[in-house]
Amino acid sequence: NLIKMSRISRLQNIDGLINALTIVKNQCSLSENDVNLLNDAIAKLNRLRKKKGLTDKNYKSEVSDIIALLIRFFNLML
Repeated sequence: NLIKMSRISRLQNIDGLINALTIVKNQCSLSENDVNLLNDAIAKLNRLRKKKGLTDKNYKSEVSDIIALLIRFFNLML
């Protein structure tokens, strides 16, 4: 089960992930494909950040899509 988080906690987590991905994107030597995957994840996080009134189920679905992108990114790094 998904742990219920307040909107503020969600936003803080999203902001932290956006910051971390931005640092990785800017500090590492990445292929164009890697950069595109990170840009897609960051864009989805920014859209998620702006959405209000999400149920836990909606939030979980959105986060799952973002995690799928990050898994693809990390698989490419291996």
